[in-house]
Amino acid sequence: MGTQTALGANLRDRASTMFGAIPGETPEIEGNTLTKAKVELGKMLFFEPRLSSSHLISCNTCHNVGTGGHDYLPTSIGHGWQKGPRNAPTVFNAVFNAAQFWDGRAPDLAEQAKGPVQAGVEMSSTPDRVVATLKSMPEYVERFEKAFPDAADPVTFDNMALAIEAFEATLITPHARFDQFIAGDETALDEQEKQGLALFMDKGCAGCHTGVNFGGQSYFPFGLVTRPGGEILPEGDKGRFAVTQTASDEYVFRAAPLRNIELTAPYFHSGAVWSLEEAVSVMGSAQLGTELTDTEVEAIVAFLRTLTGDIPSVDYPHLPVSTAETPKPSDIIRN
Repeated sequence: MGTQTALGANLRDRASTMFGAIPGETPEIEGNTLTKAKVELGKMLFFEPRLSSSHLISCNTCHNVGTGGHDYLPTSIGHGWQKGPRNAPTVFNAVFNAAQFWDGRAPDLAEQAKGPVQAGVEMSSTPDRVVATLKSMPEYVERFEKAFPDAADPVTFDNMALAIEAFEATLITPHARFDQFIAGDETALDEQEKQGLALFMDKGCAGCHTGVNFGGQSYFPFGLVTRPGGEILPEGDKGRFAVTQTASDEYVFRAAPLRNIELTAPYFHSGAVWSLEEAVSVMGSAQLGTELTDTEVEAIVAFLRTLTGDIPSVDYPHLPVSTAETPKPSDIIRN
């Protein structure tokens, strides 16, 4: 018993140093002071479909807080029923990522919030249309004034993004069983889960999936050792290369955060794999050059399921009624 306790303590120390726990309180955001008024406005905007030109698509459409912070689709469906190019990452704990999107093209959540609104394949709107929409509803004007009291013109596209960032920063999932384990609760993980944690670190998984979010910090080639087939790694999507135009960044992607991973199938930027067991096996061969045994895969998957934390409870907000000045929805069917 004493030896088992010592081994458990050593495992906890290693894991605590390498990963850490999700904090119990909303983290601070540099350059964006979080206030109740700003967070409440951000929640409304997160659920606001009129930010899209069709009046159908909101942030929550693809990052659904009721389904793990994503949409359970291989790739999201946007304006005109177009399919997006990549799997929608979960919004839960996204505040802990070093950058946003699979290719890291947005440095923070505020910048990320601007992208889908303007993307033709997603919400297909423009900054001017968004501002006109928000200014057409007196309640939004009043809420922006309260959220940004020092701004000469509070209702701006940038402030929309800052408010959404403030709300998204609250979407954290603390108190996972893994977090309880590294806090000292030896019983929080069973023996298979502890074995999976040890394998996760010893096999090299933690080389990419590190930090409090178990990923989201750095970029790596997909297929570092063995490149997967085109159904998993489509040749037309060269990842970070589109951002940097650097040849060495071809097929390089941000390491996916693994918190709440059991809730976020299908997996990878292509959304091609629905089984967590298969995803772990693919990573073993593609990234580590290792054919994991069934027992090892089962242990690692058992551990990964301990990363599911307390899912935030979010009440659907009451949104302002459109006025005569609110831009009308555009057609969503493209001939």
